[in-house]
Amino acid sequence: MERFFIDVDDALIADLHDRVARTRWPDAVTTDWSWGTPPGALRELADHWRTGYDWSATQRRLNAHPQILVDVDGERLHVLRAGTPGTTPLFLLHGWPDAFIRFEKVLPLLGDRFDLVVPSLPGFGFSPGPANPGWGPDRIADALAGVADELGMASFVVHGADVGSTIAESLAARHPDRVLALHLGDVPAWHRYQLAGAELAPDEKAYADQMATWFAAEGAYAMLHRTKPQTLAYALADSPVALAAWFVEKLRSWSDGDGPWGGFTRDEVLDLLTIAWATGTGPSSVRHYRDAALHPSTHTDRVTVPTGFTLFPRDIALAPRVYAERFFDVRHYAVMPRGGHFGPWEEPRLFADDLRAFVDAVLGSDTDAPTGSASAR
Repeated sequence: MERFFIDVDDALIADLHDRVARTRWPDAVTTDWSWGTPPGALRELADHWRTGYDWSATQRRLNAHPQILVDVDGERLHVLRAGTPGTTPLFLLHGWPDAFIRFEKVLPLLGDRFDLVVPSLPGFGFSPGPANPGWGPDRIADALAGVADELGMASFVVHGADVGSTIAESLAARHPDRVLALHLGDVPAWHRYQLAGAELAPDEKAYADQMATWFAAEGAYAMLHRTKPQTLAYALADSPVALAAWFVEKLRSWSDGDGPWGGFTRDEVLDLLTIAWATGTGPSSVRHYRDAALHPSTHTDRVTVPTGFTLFPRDIALAPRVYAERFFDVRHYAVMPRGGHFGPWEEPRLFADDLRAFVDAVLGSDTDAPTGSASAR
Protein backbone atom coordinates (compact mmCIF):
# COMPACT_ATOMS: atom_id res chain seq x y z
CA MET A 1 0.00 0.00 0.00
CA GLU A 2 1.41 3.37 -0.97
CA ARG A 3 0.33 6.99 -1.23
CA PHE A 4 -0.83 8.16 -4.65
CA PHE A 5 -1.18 11.57 -6.26
CA ILE A 6 -2.76 12.20 -9.63
CA ASP A 7 -0.05 13.62 -11.87
CA VAL A 8 -0.93 13.60 -15.56
CA ASP A 9 2.00 14.56 -17.75
CA ASP A 10 1.63 17.90 -19.55
CA ALA A 11 2.83 16.19 -22.75
CA LEU A 12 -0.14 13.81 -22.58
CA ILE A 13 -2.56 16.73 -22.31
CA ALA A 14 -0.82 18.47 -25.23
CA ASP A 15 -1.16 15.29 -27.30
CA LEU A 16 -4.84 15.11 -26.34
CA HIS A 17 -5.37 18.66 -27.61
CA ASP A 18 -3.53 17.85 -30.84
CA ARG A 19 -5.58 14.72 -31.46
CA VAL A 20 -8.83 16.61 -30.87
CA ALA A 21 -7.74 19.34 -33.30
CA ARG A 22 -6.97 16.73 -35.99
CA THR A 23 -10.24 14.81 -35.66
CA ARG A 24 -11.65 13.51 -38.90
CA TRP A 25 -15.32 14.29 -38.40
CA PRO A 26 -18.05 12.07 -39.90
CA ASP A 27 -21.05 13.31 -41.79
CA ALA A 28 -24.52 12.99 -40.28
CA VAL A 29 -28.12 12.82 -41.48
CA THR A 30 -29.68 14.26 -38.31
CA THR A 31 -28.79 17.06 -35.92
CA ASP A 32 -30.45 15.60 -32.82
CA TRP A 33 -29.48 12.62 -30.61
CA SER A 34 -31.88 10.11 -32.15
CA TRP A 35 -29.17 8.39 -34.23
CA GLY A 36 -26.45 8.75 -31.61
CA THR A 37 -24.14 11.55 -30.52
CA PRO A 38 -24.57 14.40 -33.05
CA PRO A 39 -21.53 16.19 -34.51
CA GLY A 40 -22.70 19.66 -33.51
CA ALA A 41 -22.85 18.93 -29.80
CA LEU A 42 -19.66 16.90 -29.89
CA ARG A 43 -17.74 19.60 -31.78
CA GLU A 44 -18.70 22.13 -29.13
CA LEU A 45 -17.54 19.81 -26.35
CA ALA A 46 -14.33 18.96 -28.20
CA ASP A 47 -13.49 22.62 -28.82
CA HIS A 48 -13.88 23.39 -25.12
CA TRP A 49 -11.81 20.33 -24.20
CA ARG A 50 -8.99 21.65 -26.36
CA THR A 51 -9.16 25.40 -25.66
CA GLY A 52 -11.12 26.12 -22.48
CA TYR A 53 -11.11 23.18 -20.09
CA ASP A 54 -8.56 23.30 -17.24
CA TRP A 55 -7.47 19.78 -16.26
CA SER A 56 -4.88 21.15 -13.83
CA ALA A 57 -7.65 22.63 -11.68
CA THR A 58 -9.46 19.28 -11.62
CA GLN A 59 -6.24 17.49 -10.72
CA ARG A 60 -5.61 19.86 -7.80
CA ARG A 61 -9.19 19.41 -6.59
CA LEU A 62 -9.02 15.63 -6.66
CA ASN A 63 -5.60 15.57 -5.01
CA ALA A 64 -7.09 17.37 -2.02
CA HIS A 65 -8.39 13.91 -1.06
CA PRO A 66 -5.91 11.31 0.23
CA GLN A 67 -5.44 8.47 -2.25
CA ILE A 68 -3.58 5.18 -2.10
CA LEU A 69 -2.64 2.24 -4.31
CA VAL A 70 -3.32 -1.21 -2.88
CA ASP A 71 -1.84 -4.43 -4.31
CA VAL A 72 -4.30 -7.28 -4.03
CA ASP A 73 -4.69 -10.55 -5.99
CA GLY A 74 -1.92 -9.55 -8.37
CA GLU A 75 -3.51 -6.24 -9.37
CA ARG A 76 -3.09 -2.67 -8.19
CA LEU A 77 -6.22 -0.80 -7.15
CA HIS A 78 -6.57 2.95 -6.76
CA VAL A 79 -8.54 3.99 -3.67
CA LEU A 80 -9.65 7.46 -2.62
CA ARG A 81 -10.07 7.99 1.14
CA ALA A 82 -12.29 10.48 2.92
CA GLY A 83 -14.47 10.79 5.98
CA THR A 84 -13.74 10.20 9.64
CA PRO A 85 -11.38 7.45 10.84
CA GLY A 86 -12.92 5.24 13.52
CA THR A 87 -16.47 5.57 12.19
CA THR A 88 -18.33 2.95 10.18
CA PRO A 89 -16.41 2.08 7.00
CA LEU A 90 -18.39 2.62 3.81
CA PHE A 91 -17.27 1.35 0.40
CA LEU A 92 -18.71 3.29 -2.57
CA LEU A 93 -18.60 1.38 -5.89
CA HIS A 94 -19.12 3.23 -9.17
CA GLY A 95 -20.40 1.97 -12.52
CA TRP A 96 -19.90 2.62 -16.25
CA PRO A 97 -19.26 4.96 -18.00
CA ASP A 98 -18.26 6.84 -14.88
CA ALA A 99 -15.49 6.44 -12.30
CA PHE A 100 -14.68 7.23 -8.69
CA ILE A 101 -15.70 10.87 -9.29
CA ARG A 102 -19.32 9.67 -9.25
CA PHE A 103 -19.01 10.12 -5.48
CA GLU A 104 -16.95 13.32 -5.24
CA LYS A 105 -19.91 15.50 -4.27
CA VAL A 106 -21.14 13.17 -1.51
CA LEU A 107 -17.82 12.94 0.32
CA PRO A 108 -18.44 16.04 2.49
CA LEU A 109 -22.06 15.01 3.04
CA LEU A 110 -21.18 11.56 4.42
CA GLY A 111 -17.76 12.24 5.90
CA ASP A 112 -18.89 12.90 9.47
CA ARG A 113 -20.75 9.57 9.63
CA PHE A 114 -18.46 7.22 7.70
CA ASP A 115 -14.86 6.27 7.04
CA LEU A 116 -15.15 6.43 3.25
CA VAL A 117 -13.40 4.07 0.84
CA VAL A 118 -13.88 4.88 -2.86
CA PRO A 119 -12.07 2.37 -5.10
CA SER A 120 -11.53 2.67 -8.81
CA LEU A 121 -12.75 -0.73 -10.01
CA PRO A 122 -10.18 -2.79 -11.95
CA GLY A 123 -9.77 -1.28 -15.40
CA PHE A 124 -11.42 2.03 -14.50
CA GLY A 125 -9.64 5.33 -13.92
CA PHE A 126 -6.40 4.95 -12.01
CA SER A 127 -6.80 1.20 -11.47
CA PRO A 128 -5.09 -0.44 -14.48
CA GLY A 129 -6.96 -2.99 -16.55
CA PRO A 130 -6.18 -6.59 -15.57
CA ALA A 131 -3.66 -8.23 -17.88
CA ASN A 132 -5.70 -11.43 -18.17
CA PRO A 133 -9.39 -12.43 -18.16
CA GLY A 134 -11.06 -13.74 -15.06
CA TRP A 135 -12.05 -10.54 -13.28
CA GLY A 136 -15.76 -11.06 -12.89
CA PRO A 137 -17.79 -9.61 -10.00
CA ASP A 138 -16.90 -12.37 -7.52
CA ARG A 139 -13.16 -11.92 -7.97
CA ILE A 140 -13.46 -8.14 -7.74
CA ALA A 141 -15.57 -8.52 -4.60
CA ASP A 142 -12.90 -10.70 -3.00
CA ALA A 143 -10.25 -8.16 -4.00
CA LEU A 144 -12.23 -5.41 -2.30
CA ALA A 145 -12.46 -7.54 0.82
CA GLY A 146 -8.67 -7.68 0.55
CA VAL A 147 -8.56 -3.88 0.39
CA ALA A 148 -10.59 -3.80 3.61
CA ASP A 149 -8.02 -6.14 5.18
CA GLU A 150 -5.20 -3.83 4.12
CA LEU A 151 -7.04 -0.91 5.70
CA GLY A 152 -7.69 -2.81 8.94
CA MET A 153 -11.45 -2.87 8.44
CA ALA A 154 -13.03 -6.00 9.89
CA SER A 155 -16.53 -5.02 8.74
CA PHE A 156 -18.09 -2.36 6.58
CA VAL A 157 -21.13 -1.09 4.67
CA VAL A 158 -21.05 -1.23 0.87
CA HIS A 159 -22.95 0.76 -1.75
CA GLY A 160 -22.97 0.08 -5.48
CA ALA A 161 -24.90 0.89 -8.64
CA ASP A 162 -24.68 -0.17 -12.29
CA VAL A 163 -21.78 -2.65 -12.57
CA GLY A 164 -20.95 -1.65 -9.00
CA SER A 165 -24.27 -3.05 -7.75
CA THR A 166 -23.40 -6.54 -9.01
CA ILE A 167 -19.99 -6.34 -7.31
CA ALA A 168 -21.53 -5.00 -4.09
CA GLU A 169 -24.06 -7.85 -4.13
CA SER A 170 -21.23 -10.38 -4.60
CA LEU A 171 -19.37 -8.83 -1.70
CA ALA A 172 -22.41 -9.22 0.55
CA ALA A 173 -23.13 -12.76 -0.68
CA ARG A 174 -19.53 -13.98 -0.30
CA HIS A 175 -18.64 -12.09 2.91
CA PRO A 176 -21.92 -11.78 4.84
CA ASP A 177 -20.07 -11.87 8.14
CA ARG A 178 -18.22 -8.69 7.19
CA VAL A 179 -20.85 -6.63 5.31
CA LEU A 180 -22.94 -4.82 7.90
CA ALA A 181 -25.42 -3.46 5.38
CA LEU A 182 -25.80 -3.43 1.59
CA HIS A 183 -27.04 -0.32 -0.20
CA LEU A 184 -27.87 -0.38 -3.92
CA GLY A 185 -28.89 2.04 -6.63
CA ASP A 186 -30.60 -0.69 -8.67
CA VAL A 187 -31.35 -4.39 -8.71
CA PRO A 188 -28.38 -5.89 -10.58
CA ALA A 189 -29.38 -6.50 -14.19
CA TRP A 190 -28.25 -10.14 -14.22
CA HIS A 191 -31.28 -11.11 -12.12
CA ARG A 192 -33.49 -10.61 -15.18
CA TYR A 193 -32.25 -13.93 -16.46
CA GLN A 194 -33.56 -15.68 -13.36
CA LEU A 195 -37.16 -14.78 -14.17
CA ALA A 196 -37.61 -17.18 -17.08
CA GLY A 197 -40.69 -19.24 -16.31
CA ALA A 198 -41.35 -17.48 -12.99
CA GLU A 199 -44.81 -16.29 -12.05
CA LEU A 200 -44.59 -12.49 -11.92
CA ALA A 201 -46.63 -9.96 -10.01
CA PRO A 202 -48.14 -7.22 -12.21
CA ASP A 203 -45.46 -4.70 -11.17
CA GLU A 204 -42.74 -7.24 -11.96
CA LYS A 205 -44.25 -8.00 -15.35
CA ALA A 206 -44.38 -4.30 -16.19
CA TYR A 207 -40.74 -3.91 -15.13
CA ALA A 208 -39.63 -6.94 -17.17
CA ASP A 209 -41.45 -5.61 -20.24
CA GLN A 210 -39.93 -2.15 -19.75
CA MET A 211 -36.43 -3.62 -19.51
CA ALA A 212 -36.94 -5.78 -22.60
CA THR A 213 -38.16 -2.77 -24.57
CA TRP A 214 -35.24 -0.65 -23.36
CA PHE A 215 -32.60 -3.25 -24.22
CA ALA A 216 -34.07 -3.70 -27.70
CA ALA A 217 -33.87 0.05 -28.37
CA GLU A 218 -30.82 1.10 -26.32
CA GLY A 219 -28.82 -1.98 -25.39
CA ALA A 220 -26.54 -2.37 -28.41
CA TYR A 221 -23.62 -0.86 -26.47
CA ALA A 222 -23.89 -3.59 -23.79
CA MET A 223 -24.05 -6.38 -26.37
CA LEU A 224 -20.90 -5.05 -28.03
CA HIS A 225 -19.16 -4.74 -24.65
CA ARG A 226 -20.13 -8.30 -23.75
CA THR A 227 -19.11 -9.86 -27.06
CA LYS A 228 -16.39 -7.96 -28.97
CA PRO A 229 -14.98 -5.21 -26.73
CA GLN A 230 -11.54 -5.41 -28.33
CA THR A 231 -12.95 -4.21 -31.64
CA LEU A 232 -14.24 -1.05 -29.96
CA ALA A 233 -11.01 -0.63 -27.98
CA TYR A 234 -9.04 0.78 -30.92
CA ALA A 235 -11.35 3.77 -31.29
CA LEU A 236 -11.46 4.43 -27.54
CA ALA A 237 -7.68 4.21 -27.21
CA ASP A 238 -6.75 6.24 -30.28
CA SER A 239 -9.34 9.02 -30.56
CA PRO A 240 -10.44 11.28 -27.71
CA VAL A 241 -13.48 12.29 -29.74
CA ALA A 242 -14.47 8.65 -30.24
CA LEU A 243 -14.14 8.13 -26.48
CA ALA A 244 -16.26 11.23 -25.87
CA ALA A 245 -18.96 10.15 -28.35
CA TRP A 246 -19.24 6.70 -26.74
CA PHE A 247 -19.44 8.00 -23.16
CA VAL A 248 -21.37 11.25 -23.62
CA GLU A 249 -24.44 9.71 -25.22
CA LYS A 250 -24.94 7.59 -22.09
CA LEU A 251 -24.18 10.41 -19.66
CA ARG A 252 -26.81 12.53 -21.36
CA SER A 253 -29.54 9.96 -21.95
CA TRP A 254 -29.26 8.24 -18.56
CA SER A 255 -29.17 11.38 -16.41
CA ASP A 256 -31.89 13.79 -15.35
CA GLY A 257 -31.53 17.28 -16.78
CA ASP A 258 -32.52 19.55 -19.62
CA GLY A 259 -29.06 20.89 -20.38
CA PRO A 260 -27.01 19.87 -23.40
CA TRP A 261 -25.18 17.30 -21.27
CA GLY A 262 -28.20 16.05 -19.33
CA GLY A 263 -27.65 16.26 -15.60
CA PHE A 264 -24.02 17.41 -15.89
CA THR A 265 -22.05 20.51 -16.65
CA ARG A 266 -19.67 20.53 -19.59
CA ASP A 267 -16.64 20.51 -17.28
CA GLU A 268 -18.00 17.58 -15.25
CA VAL A 269 -18.26 15.57 -18.46
CA LEU A 270 -14.69 16.53 -19.35
CA ASP A 271 -13.41 15.60 -15.88
CA LEU A 272 -14.58 12.04 -16.51
CA LEU A 273 -13.37 11.93 -20.11
CA THR A 274 -9.93 13.24 -19.21
CA ILE A 275 -9.49 10.62 -16.49
CA ALA A 276 -10.45 7.87 -18.94
CA TRP A 277 -8.19 9.27 -21.66
CA ALA A 278 -5.18 9.96 -19.44
CA THR A 279 -5.27 6.47 -17.92
CA GLY A 280 -6.10 4.67 -21.15
CA THR A 281 -8.91 2.81 -19.39
CA GLY A 282 -11.68 3.42 -21.90
CA PRO A 283 -10.97 0.00 -23.46
CA SER A 284 -10.57 -1.89 -20.18
CA SER A 285 -13.74 -0.36 -18.72
CA VAL A 286 -15.86 -1.75 -21.56
CA ARG A 287 -13.94 -5.05 -21.43
CA HIS A 288 -15.31 -5.55 -17.92
CA TYR A 289 -18.68 -6.46 -19.45
CA ARG A 290 -17.23 -9.46 -21.28
CA ASP A 291 -15.28 -10.57 -18.23
CA ALA A 292 -18.44 -10.36 -16.13
CA ALA A 293 -20.38 -12.33 -18.75
CA LEU A 294 -17.75 -15.08 -18.91
CA HIS A 295 -17.22 -15.13 -15.13
CA PRO A 296 -20.62 -14.24 -13.63
CA SER A 297 -21.60 -14.23 -9.98
CA THR A 298 -21.84 -17.75 -8.64
CA HIS A 299 -24.18 -17.29 -5.71
CA THR A 300 -27.78 -18.37 -6.17
CA ASP A 301 -29.29 -17.85 -2.73
CA ARG A 302 -31.13 -14.74 -1.62
CA VAL A 303 -28.73 -12.25 -0.03
CA THR A 304 -29.36 -12.14 3.73
CA VAL A 305 -27.45 -8.94 4.52
CA PRO A 306 -29.88 -6.08 5.34
CA THR A 307 -30.35 -4.19 2.08
CA GLY A 308 -31.55 -0.72 1.20
CA PHE A 309 -32.40 0.80 -2.18
CA THR A 310 -32.21 4.45 -3.18
CA LEU A 311 -33.63 4.75 -6.69
CA PHE A 312 -33.82 7.76 -8.99
CA PRO A 313 -36.79 8.30 -11.32
CA ARG A 314 -34.84 9.05 -14.54
CA ASP A 315 -32.75 5.90 -14.27
CA ILE A 316 -33.06 3.30 -17.00
CA ALA A 317 -35.90 1.48 -15.21
CA LEU A 318 -37.08 1.22 -11.61
CA ALA A 319 -37.38 -2.30 -10.25
CA PRO A 320 -40.41 -2.57 -7.96
CA ARG A 321 -39.90 -3.52 -4.34
CA VAL A 322 -41.60 -6.90 -4.80
CA TYR A 323 -38.99 -7.74 -7.42
CA ALA A 324 -36.09 -6.61 -5.22
CA GLU A 325 -37.42 -8.75 -2.37
CA ARG A 326 -36.95 -11.90 -4.47
CA PHE A 327 -33.18 -11.48 -4.17
CA PHE A 328 -32.52 -9.32 -1.09
CA ASP A 329 -33.57 -8.78 2.52
CA VAL A 330 -35.05 -5.38 1.74
CA ARG A 331 -35.22 -3.11 4.78
CA HIS A 332 -35.44 0.19 2.91
CA TYR A 333 -36.81 1.13 -0.52
CA ALA A 334 -37.11 4.74 -1.63
CA VAL A 335 -37.58 6.53 -4.94
CA MET A 336 -36.16 10.03 -4.99
CA PRO A 337 -38.11 12.96 -6.48
CA ARG A 338 -35.50 13.61 -9.18
CA GLY A 339 -32.20 12.30 -10.52
CA GLY A 340 -31.07 9.63 -12.93
CA HIS A 341 -28.63 6.76 -13.35
CA PHE A 342 -25.75 8.63 -11.73
CA GLY A 343 -27.65 9.54 -8.56
CA PRO A 344 -24.77 10.44 -6.19
CA TRP A 345 -23.22 12.64 -8.89
CA GLU A 346 -26.48 14.28 -9.96
CA GLU A 347 -28.30 14.60 -6.62
CA PRO A 348 -25.68 14.21 -3.89
CA ARG A 349 -27.83 15.53 -1.04
CA LEU A 350 -30.77 13.22 -1.79
CA PHE A 351 -28.43 10.25 -2.10
CA ALA A 352 -26.45 11.00 1.05
CA ASP A 353 -29.48 11.67 3.22
CA ASP A 354 -31.27 8.49 2.13
CA LEU A 355 -28.21 6.27 2.48
CA ARG A 356 -27.56 7.70 5.94
CA ALA A 357 -31.19 7.11 6.96
CA PHE A 358 -30.98 3.47 5.86
CA VAL A 359 -27.70 2.75 7.63
CA ASP A 360 -28.82 4.52 10.80
CA ALA A 361 -32.01 2.44 10.83
CA VAL A 362 -30.03 -0.80 10.48
CA LEU A 363 -26.99 -0.04 12.63
CA GLY A 364 -28.07 2.87 14.79
CA SER A 365 -26.80 6.42 14.48
CA ASP A 366 -23.70 5.98 16.66
CA THR A 367 -20.74 7.07 14.55
CA ASP A 368 -18.39 4.52 16.13
CA ALA A 369 -17.78 1.55 13.87
CA PRO A 370 -19.19 -1.64 15.45
CA THR A 371 -15.90 -3.50 15.07
CA GLY A 372 -13.50 -0.59 14.68
CA SER A 373 -11.50 0.52 11.69
CA ALA A 374 -7.98 1.65 11.14
CA SER A 375 -6.94 4.88 9.50
CA ALA A 376 -4.81 4.37 6.40
CA ARG A 377 -4.26 7.76 4.82
